[in-house]
Amino acid sequence: MDTLDQQTALELAARKRIKDSHALDGDAGRLAQFYREWASSYELDVSRDGYCGPMIVAELAGAVQTAYLAKQRAAIAILDAGCGTGLLGVQLERLGFRLIDGFDLSEEMAEKARQTHVYRHVRGDVDLNAPLSDYSSASYDITVCCGVFTLGHVRPDALRELARVTRPNGFVIASTRKSYAETACFGEEVRRLQHEGILAPTQRLKDGRYVAEEGAHYWVFEVPENASAPTENRS
Repeated sequence: MDTLDQQTALELAARKRIKDSHALDGDAGRLAQFYREWASSYELDVSRDGYCGPMIVAELAGAVQTAYLAKQRAAIAILDAGCGTGLLGVQLERLGFRLIDGFDLSEEMAEKARQTHVYRHVRGDVDLNAPLSDYSSASYDITVCCGVFTLGHVRPDALRELARVTRPNGFVIASTRKSYAETACFGEEVRRLQHEGILAPTQRLKDGRYVAEEGAHYWVFEVPENASAPTENRS
């Protein structure tokens, strides 16, 4: 096999693993097992597929801080929800953010994130499809989420918890892979939370770059001053 054929084979294998992850129906046990086995090659696989979501979400966080938050970036508390191996955290640190916490469903992925040394704290075994019981309300200035609102992973109603842990007048920034946004009723959940006064959409980058074969939408939400995000309806 020549070098070009080998490169193509590696790209196809990486793309297959990504597609396989989309067929797990949000089942925490299956997802944890899948990412346990994938953690060692995850970053190489997604780089082969042109994954640029973390860079875009980080740049949006930087723009939000500059435009709306008086504190300097080094003093902005950020939660990286579903941090994976820390790709987004690295991009945030590059832009001057220093108070970054993260969590992931996979302990193996979380350990990779710890090894980047850009996070204050990283927790594993945290399911974003359940209440974030280890996180207090109104704890973070910005909550970021990249790569988890995708097929087979996290339900749209996780937005409610992301809003809860974010301070009033803070921001939630999330990517949604296009195929997910079109099939998972993400827009309906956004409208529901907006109607309840829990999140206010402020910006959306439609059809932005994400991976080689598919784009994503990038959302910026503000948590209103008087927001309340109860979790009783989460299951």
